[in-house]
Amino acid sequence: NGARNWVTFGSFSVQPSELIKIAFLIVGASTLDRLQTYRNLTGFIAFSALCMGALFLMKDFGTACIFFVTFLIIAFMRSGSFRTIFLACAVAVLGAFLILRFRPYVAQRFAAWRHVWEHVNDSGGYQQVRVLSYAATGGLFGVGLGRGCLKDVFAGDSDLVFGMLCEEEGLILALTVVFILTGLTFYARSDVTRSRSTLYSILACGAAGMLLFQTGLNVLGATDVLPLTGVTLPFISLGGSSMVSVWGLLAFLKANDERTYAARRHRRN
Repeated sequence: NGARNWVTFGSFSVQPSELIKIAFLIVGASTLDRLQTYRNLTGFIAFSALCMGALFLMKDFGTACIFFVTFLIIAFMRSGSFRTIFLACAVAVLGAFLILRFRPYVAQRFAAWRHVWEHVNDSGGYQQVRVLSYAATGGLFGVGLGRGCLKDVFAGDSDLVFGMLCEEEGLILALTVVFILTGLTFYARSDVTRSRSTLYSILACGAAGMLLFQTGLNVLGATDVLPLTGVTLPFISLGGSSMVSVWGLLAFLKANDERTYAARRHRRN
């Protein structure tokens, strides 16, 4: 609960960082779709830095990781330069060092990582221990919708929703959800060669990569394979802003499919 990434209007709240994901892809794909010039590349880097800086101020480092990986995907698709990727990663390592230096609570999460059972009743491992315990009680087929205990744990229906899915609906369904989200990546990759333009290819691959990495952070963070970052599970976690964002990303995948427009042209003819 350390991030300040909600804007509240009375009883209504919105999470701008979720909606900016769509704008981030559009800006990256549209600037790099054209022939690269110093101005185009600098514009995308400046916009990326602005997003990262805002997320740093909001303490939303999980979303910042998602934006950074998406930046790498977009930049590499257009340039194909490993040197550019290496330099970006070097800057990211420096940024991670500064975060650990000036945000002590992030370092505390890393200290508790892989040691959550030693922090059963404190902030270091309280949530992940409950996720692992309750998810195990669900077995293969779950205890039934609404009958689980993880819903009573803070963020059980958002950041920790994979554990709730395992507990209430079972491991089989939970893994099915992960495989479906992973399959979107292969779907985007298969459409690259028959896309209408480079713009749509970059949008689709960036969206698929963003969804895949976000899924990995949610699932692996909740189960203590990675440090808990507090990001949502696409299409599953509670939150209207997140749902709007992931449907927008899915629209990029659909727009990239040339078969959609081929069928439309066939009907017109």
